[in-house]
Parts: sequence; structure tokens; C-alpha cells
Amino acid sequence: MAKKKGKIAADKSAEQTSPNGLVLKVKEFIEFFEESKVEIKKVVWPTRKETVTTCVAVLVVSLVIALYLGIVDLALTKIVEAILS
Repeated sequence: MAKKKGKIAADKSAEQTSPNGLVLKVKEFIEFFEESKVEIKKVVWPTRKETVTTCVAVLVVSLVIALYLGIVDLALTKIVEAILS
């Protein structure tokens, strides 16, 4: 069984290094990009308004969380200073 697997792997590596293997890889590469182009056309891209709205929402939430964590950090610092002094 191990000999069969080794032979298959050797055949594949020999196939990839041969000119026919190279042509096969180029065809697969071209096919991949053609299929990618088709998939990209299926994507529903957000409008400019949706993108700006989402960006603003992310910035606001980030700011609120930053302020919250800053206040909690300041409070904990004061508590630890009070305990240690």
C-alpha cells in the first residue's frame, strides 16, 4: 500500500515538472481567475452612504469603549493607590 502512494506522489511530481504538467498548471491558473471574475460580479457592494454610515458607527463605538476603559483604568488606579498608600 505504501508503495502505491509513493508511486502516485512520484508520478505527480514528475507530471508537474514535465512540459505537459506546466501547461496543466497554467490552464488551472487561468481557470481560477476566470471563476474568480464570475464570483466578483456576484458580490453586492455597499453604497457610499452605507460605507460612511458603517464607518461612523465603528468610530463612535470605538470611542465609547475607549472612554469606558479609560475611566475604569483611572478608577482602578486610584483604588490601588489608596490601598497601597
